[in-house]
Amino acid sequence: MGMLSEFKAFAMRGNVMDLAVGVVIGAAFGKIVTSLVDQVIMPPIGMLIGGVDFSAYKWVLQPAGPDGKGEVALQYGAFINTVIQFLIVALAIFIVVKIMNRMIRKEEAAPAPPSAEVVLLTEIRDLLKKG
Repeated sequence: MGMLSEFKAFAMRGNVMDLAVGVVIGAAFGKIVTSLVDQVIMPPIGMLIGGVDFSAYKWVLQPAGPDGKGEVALQYGAFINTVIQFLIVALAIFIVVKIMNRMIRKEEAAPAPPSAEVVLLTEIRDLLKKG
């Protein structure tokens, strides 16, 4: 029973729950970015470079056999789509981290006022310097 209770305590800690929520949201965000790149960004780019589906661009190393199987190709169009998806995700994460850092700095900017003892000792020090 000890190992089960330890696992429950570990799984219910705030950091683990935050990480789990982040992974789920990240997966959903990844699907949105994939759709954005494949269905919104790449079609106009494909139209500009000849009206071909950009993700279909590939360099065939070995053509398919008579049965239509066995093709070996470098699919650089799909790779470029993936790179664009990564750049969009990286930009979004950069913006979120930048906003979070600004919020944290604002919280840190307000120093705590000195305690009554510190104020009193400062006044005594100043009086001793005069006298």
